[in-house]
Amino acid sequence: MKRIKVNCVGILVVDIFSSILPQIPRPGQLISVNDIPLLVGGCATNTAISLGKLGVSTGVIGKVGRDLFGDFIINYLNERGIDTSRIARSEEMDTSKTIVLLTATEDRRFIHNFGANADFGIDDVDFNYIAQSKVIYVGGYLDLPKLNQESLIKLFKFAKERGIITILDVVVAHPHPNLIDQCRDVLSYTDFFLPNQDEAKLLTGKDDPRTQAEVFLSYNPRMGVVITMGKEGSLLRTRDKVIVVPSYKVKIVDPSGTGDAFDAGFIVGVLEGWELERILKFASATGASAVRAMGCTTGVFTREEALRFIKENELKLEVYPVR
Repeated sequence: MKRIKVNCVGILVVDIFSSILPQIPRPGQLISVNDIPLLVGGCATNTAISLGKLGVSTGVIGKVGRDLFGDFIINYLNERGIDTSRIARSEEMDTSKTIVLLTATEDRRFIHNFGANADFGIDDVDFNYIAQSKVIYVGGYLDLPKLNQESLIKLFKFAKERGIITILDVVVAHPHPNLIDQCRDVLSYTDFFLPNQDEAKLLTGKDDPRTQAEVFLSYNPRMGVVITMGKEGSLLRTRDKVIVVPSYKVKIVDPSGTGDAFDAGFIVGVLEGWELERILKFASATGASAVRAMGCTTGVFTREEALRFIKENELKLEVYPVR
């Protein structure tokens, strides 16, 4: 079996998309659409699929139900060369599903069933399997009730002891008192932390991305913190520099999966050992590519497409030393 370079751990979902609607149906109204595609979503799967398109051997660790939707996720990933051998099956819960309604003039609506993700915990993770990888990426932390901070510390500490790079992203669905306390200790074992600006605000209580990043960095000055800001781009903070990155301008069809595609591009740069400025340009390109088509990963660039896009579209970064 080929060596898996990146293991993506976390949320697995089946996404049921509507074609773009002229408006949300009124009560009792039927609207006909050209297609209702069934696609794979969720932090772990989106990032893994994007990594596969970027040429990285990837495995997924998560949980689905013993149902047709679980079969669909596993088959979908297998067809794309992603290792699914460590996807567990829940005996109690069905596979997670999201209905996504797209309209021409308004933001998306979501109807979500959390399903088997609520049954995923540290006991579902094969540590011997993890030990063979170069990067472990956890997506959806804080929205996985059985994967608490103590469990994640155990996983990341295991990885760090073996020289494996640890990358963490979160999902913060609702405000919660002292939410930052659930991140404080695990960040000590994290190499790169990649929340978006809204999540960072809920965690820190701060509005400004630079201040948010400084709060996170105070828990581990050795890590890199990247705050993604949607159309405003992203900001990276390390102990000695701040890098501000604008976004690439592309036509938006569906913004689903943008953050996960950014994460995938960032992971590629880390694996390649690129300097941070180059990593951020590449991640910005892969993130931007996700909005070009319906679904979380349909529009994501291949590596060759991303490199060509970067060459053809200048992106000026601002770099500030920290003293």
